[in-house]
Amino acid sequence: MSKQLSAEAAKELLNVLKKRFEKHMDRHKGMDWAKIQAKLEANPKKLWSLDEMEATDGEPDVIAYDQQKDEYLFCDCSPESPKGRRSLCYDQEAWNSRKEHKPSGSVLERAAEMGIELLTEEQYRELQQLGNFDTKTSSWVQTPAAIRKLGGAIFCDRRYGTVFMYHNGAESYYAARGFRGILKV
Repeated sequence: MSKQLSAEAAKELLNVLKKRFEKHMDRHKGMDWAKIQAKLEANPKKLWSLDEMEATDGEPDVIAYDQQKDEYLFCDCSPESPKGRRSLCYDQEAWNSRKEHKPSGSVLERAAEMGIELLTEEQYRELQQLGNFDTKTSSWVQTPAAIRKLGGAIFCDRRYGTVFMYHNGAESYYAARGFRGILKV
């Protein structure tokens, strides 16, 4: 599969991203879209990854800028966990452990295929400072090795005006649990 968009698809995606950027200026105060677009146009693989995020209903948007690294941080900002990335167990090991009723895949493998990273718990909590996300769904987040070694994985959501972190068996999957990604450009 080519990890580069056609010129027409790239133009369409940039238009969608620009409109979202302008609609949600509170997420990226003081940032200039022209600079972001120039970085995206210079990085076709990153643009392809953003298209994957968009195609799975992630509604990616810029949420931060790292001045030292000169990197913009895009994150899935859909109100609920992206619809096109739900019903997945945590990783390949968890998927392999299921004897029956296997999900279509796993979170870590899907994120890698898309060229994005799974949010950490800290990044998830930072995202929640920008709005109310996952009030009806939940999202898997990066799981510490010690927890994963014991068979678990963690996920987060927002309920009662509070962000919660929970645990589950890594092999579990639910129609209302997906994952949010981060992309550095």
